[in-house]
Amino acid sequence: MLETQLYLPVKRFLERQGYEVKSEIGECDVMAVRGQEPPVIVELKTSFNLQLLLQGIDRQSVTDHVYLAVPEPKQSLNKDVLRLCKRLGLGMLTVNGEWVEAWLDPAPYQPRKYPKRKAALLKEFQRRVGDPNSGGSSKRPLVTAYRQDALRCVKYLKNSGPSKLSEITTQTKVARAAAILRSDVYGWFFKVERGTYTLSPKGDDALKIFADFLAVI
Repeated sequence: MLETQLYLPVKRFLERQGYEVKSEIGECDVMAVRGQEPPVIVELKTSFNLQLLLQGIDRQSVTDHVYLAVPEPKQSLNKDVLRLCKRLGLGMLTVNGEWVEAWLDPAPYQPRKYPKRKAALLKEFQRRVGDPNSGGSSKRPLVTAYRQDALRCVKYLKNSGPSKLSEITTQTKVARAAAILRSDVYGWFFKVERGTYTLSPKGDDALKIFADFLAVI
């Protein structure tokens, strides 16, 4: 579908709502006017891309009522696309033959804040020692605050051998050491007998994988 094939369906869609519609007004693909209301601008593209977004944002210097129009995708419109348009205050139209569907109207957007999520992130930030991860890196698992506590237990067991939970908790000063060893999320620990643990082969591997962090704790 060419951009020119998008125009007539969009024009008729707006005309049915009482707008007078004209194409190629200045840099605008489509401009629609109804009485004394602010103008509506529609930017047409054969696919959703960055250039279309930038054009839409630029047209917001003229009016708050800016739509982006693309051919209807074979599958439902991507939710991330709609969320992005909503965040930018842009409307979204799709065209299928003569049928135009309005997915989103332009409107000011204030992102919803999640206090619990913020609190969880701050808690993780405060509990994490140093900055053991490289931003954007995926070479090894992230060193979270939980993994840091587990690594403290690994280091202690490497130096002390099989130990009781009470000793591990006291010596590492990891309050949740017992829970970490019992749940053994990473497979680093082996239960020798009730209340006593040692390192598993995976625990020995962790000593090498996280050697840089273990050297500073």
